[in-house]
Amino acid sequence: MRIKICGFTRVDDLLAAARLNVDAAGFVLWPGSPRHVDLTHLAELTRALPPFMTAVGVFVDPSREDVLAARAAGIQVAQITGRVPSGLQGELTVLPVVHVREDGNGITPEVDGNGAVVVDAFDPIRRGGTGRTVNWTHVRAVSTMRPVVLAGGLTPENVRQAMREARPFAVDVSSGVEQAPGIKSADRMAAFVAAVKAGA
Repeated sequence: MRIKICGFTRVDDLLAAARLNVDAAGFVLWPGSPRHVDLTHLAELTRALPPFMTAVGVFVDPSREDVLAARAAGIQVAQITGRVPSGLQGELTVLPVVHVREDGNGITPEVDGNGAVVVDAFDPIRRGGTGRTVNWTHVRAVSTMRPVVLAGGLTPENVRQAMREARPFAVDVSSGVEQAPGIKSADRMAAFVAAVKAGA
């Protein structure tokens, strides 16, 4: 089971996650988030990443130029809520963020093909990082058709159940391992990783 921890703003927190062998680190590039980092800070953070730990930029309705500027600052994957700009194919990996329909019948927005998606709780204002969970049973139906990165309200206390019910390819945590927005708890990150490994 792959693990992504999202919303890093401090190098020390990144290094603590690296010691836990976390697979990916997320950096929020949407100014509306309390975890937002600018490009200068992003470059400082990505330089601190060890080899083989993937840097993920988290965007809301970005332009192509926004994504490419972040790539120049060190991101390798673009996780995008909302409109995915054209012309990114071949530039870097794109992970669309989707929501499971309330009736459990598929995802919204629709994503062509069978590539990986991030399934998160829907919030039209905060656009992620809400601490709200999704219907894991509905997610399981999606994960039979394509790789799912499960986000939305995961914590050290509930991630094992979420994995059992949703059967994701990877899990993505942010507020569930924080002391405050953008300030990670080393103890809660360690507890989250231990719970994922115990449930894998």
